[in-house]
Amino acid sequence: MHPGIAYATLAYIAWGLFPLYFQLLAAVSPVEIIAHRTLWSLVFLAGVLLARRQLAWLRPLARQPRVLGVFALSALLLAGNWLVYVWAVTNGQVLESSLGYFMLPLVSVALGTVFLRERPRPGQWLAVALAAAGVAWLTWQTGRLPWAALALALSFGFYGLLRKTAPLGALEGLSLETALLLPLALGYLAWTGSTGQAAWPHAGPGLLASLLAVGPITAVPLLLFAAGARRIPLATLGLLQYISPMLQFVLGVWLLGETASPARLVGFGLIWAALLCYSAEGLWRQRMARPVS
Repeated sequence: MHPGIAYATLAYIAWGLFPLYFQLLAAVSPVEIIAHRTLWSLVFLAGVLLARRQLAWLRPLARQPRVLGVFALSALLLAGNWLVYVWAVTNGQVLESSLGYFMLPLVSVALGTVFLRERPRPGQWLAVALAAAGVAWLTWQTGRLPWAALALALSFGFYGLLRKTAPLGALEGLSLETALLLPLALGYLAWTGSTGQAAWPHAGPGLLASLLAVGPITAVPLLLFAAGARRIPLATLGLLQYISPMLQFVLGVWLLGETASPARLVGFGLIWAALLCYSAEGLWRQRMARPVS
């Protein structure tokens, strides 16, 4: 297997299996989980940066307030995405979280059209229309917007939009984002710990180990993803990204006991059809662009 495909596949499998891990933390509030995720991710990332002696990018940041502002915004979007995801997984909404990540490529197309003045091709417009029909169907069937799915797709879509033009690489950018979130995380952990609302002061060895491990478990797939993304074409990466929400869907239905009613499956079916259309159109365009030998 091509190393880039292997790295990206491992990253998406890890993300797809996240619901199983966060079930272990169901007794902890989502905000506290995100605070621990921020703290221990930064500890892990700092260790990686020190081991690689990759610290030269830090000094120029003091003279670049605009870069700090962009990464502060991307950090808030990332934290919001993490918070919604953890809430969904720990509150029996794994299917809706998978829906959000199925929608993500199509949200990225829409954001590129609005903010980057990209021109979607007819096949991409059809995919976006099918996805919109799927969301409308789910809204009509349940009487409410699938807000968690939309929040996940929009927050990570805007996050990707900001990171697309950011001057730092994946490791440096993620380290800066978690560092900017660290004061909020430490303040929340200190406040809830002093008022008796936190789980960590009273956690047993198993729960405490799970909270400490959430940092590496967050950072390693991101590093694998970055390594894969540098080695394989974007079209291949786009196809591999469906591994994660499909695993979440399977876990939600067959292991975590969530209900996939026929009416709900119609909505998912429309969005899957949109993704099939989007992927097929991208592969066709890639094949047509190859030089004739």
